[in-house]
Amino acid sequence: MKHSIITAVLFLLATTGLSAQNTWVQVKMSGFPTQATQAHIGYISGSQMIMADTVTFEPNSSIRIDIDLAKPTLYIIAFPELDKRAVHLMLEPRDKINLELQYADSLNTLDITTAKGSRNAQVYQQFNSILHRHEKEFHTINKEYTNPKTSENRKRELSLLYQQKQTSQNIDVRKLIESNPDVLISAFLVTYFDNDMATYIDLFEAVEKALTPKYADNQFVQYISSKVKSSLVPGREAPEIAMKDPDGKIRKLSDLRGKIVMIDFWASWCRPCRMENPNVVRLYHRYHDKGFEIYSVSLDKQRDQWLLAIDQDNLVWPNHVSDLNGWTSSGGAAYGITSVPSTVLVDRQGRIIARNLRGQELENKLREIFGE
Repeated sequence: MKHSIITAVLFLLATTGLSAQNTWVQVKMSGFPTQATQAHIGYISGSQMIMADTVTFEPNSSIRIDIDLAKPTLYIIAFPELDKRAVHLMLEPRDKINLELQYADSLNTLDITTAKGSRNAQVYQQFNSILHRHEKEFHTINKEYTNPKTSENRKRELSLLYQQKQTSQNIDVRKLIESNPDVLISAFLVTYFDNDMATYIDLFEAVEKALTPKYADNQFVQYISSKVKSSLVPGREAPEIAMKDPDGKIRKLSDLRGKIVMIDFWASWCRPCRMENPNVVRLYHRYHDKGFEIYSVSLDKQRDQWLLAIDQDNLVWPNHVSDLNGWTSSGGAAYGITSVPSTVLVDRQGRIIARNLRGQELENKLREIFGE
């Protein structure tokens, strides 16, 4: 099929300052359904995505996007018709980038098969490849786990396998960032580990050190600098949480002083959370009489779904809280939670012991604490 060439010229007042059309991105698409597919073009300013334009890709088409760019900016090419799949591009003034994207309908993945013109694009391509490779593995595990014919023993095996694959993905992402700390997109990619600063604080520090001399005013560099300064690492006091339980009673984290407490950030719709819950229940029954408590903070929005999940998963401890505000949960905000599951283990004095322990790692730590 003959490729159609469309030029989308974006005059963005928020990023003007250099000559018009000083930066461009050529995007070639393949693997689309037969119909035309829309893409939204936008950029990140603060915590908002600012819409700049909408373009239409005909089947197997190529589009050039011209941008008047004054400073490095994170752009997003989002495809709402393809289950909101998106490509992130850290663009710098006068970049000339060529991308080739391949959509796989059977797996609903949008792969970057070619990225030329900048190290930012090339590093993001590698990140994209890591996620999609592991995403296929997660999909296979989840499909078997949710099969009604899967036994409880097999579900436990699958839960462990899921955690192993997640660890493998984290290792791959870490290696990528460690190899490219001076590439600006790394300031965005390292936020993948926002929920586990205790483990990855050295990675945040390395990226901050490499990028600050040249990009001190970049919003992502400033963000990771603030994360480094305020990171909730072991030994620091756990921030207070005071939220309502299902009966409307305020339950404070600080009321559990004197106990070993695991703060469990979860949600009824979070499949990895639900897969881990049987292990959490088992450990609760094993160590509760020795002084182990769980303080569960739900990031649900639907009260009935939250309560149903508590009942279905036999989460028998009393400390269940939620403000039903989803990702804007006040409890989640206090700990910088941007993904679930996420856990924080707190000692009897209210100090952080560790973050994001699950499965065997959590059991090993509890054995150590309780002297087994």
